[in-house]
Amino acid sequence: MNKPGPTSAKPLSALLGGVFADAYAKQGFASRELVTRWAEIAGTQVAHFSEPLKIQWPRPVEGQLQEPATLILRVEGPMALEIQHMSDIILEKVNRFFGWNAVGKLALRQAPLSRPTAKRKIKPVDPNAVSRVAATLPDVEDEALKDALARLGAAIKRS
Repeated sequence: MNKPGPTSAKPLSALLGGVFADAYAKQGFASRELVTRWAEIAGTQVAHFSEPLKIQWPRPVEGQLQEPATLILRVEGPMALEIQHMSDIILEKVNRFFGWNAVGKLALRQAPLSRPTAKRKIKPVDPNAVSRVAATLPDVEDEALKDALARLGAAIKRS
């Protein structure tokens, strides 16, 4: 009987890399690192209130040097003014990341950021409430089922 050869698990990023690359390319990003490493590039304070939306590259004119791109940032609330004042510093950091003068100016769009919603913490059920509900289940003989039903009943009554 032949044993199957060793299988190696592939990282999810390797399997989905092409899908993400196409999506980022449509927004003008040569790679996704500017978006995924935004906090490292711009700093945590700037990254907390902003995120890169896209890079707009000007159309090349034959015989002339390529002009730098415009980085469009989504900025939250009143921090737009602060980020606008810091634009020279942000541009310097972005260009240092790229290794060349890729971005020449920032354009800001004020809108809420696309942050993931925080998960709600589930509080444990009060043991006294569980025992009160369990007392109302005398007909259930299976102790594991009775305990599960009592916890469920106490959680429903709490809500």
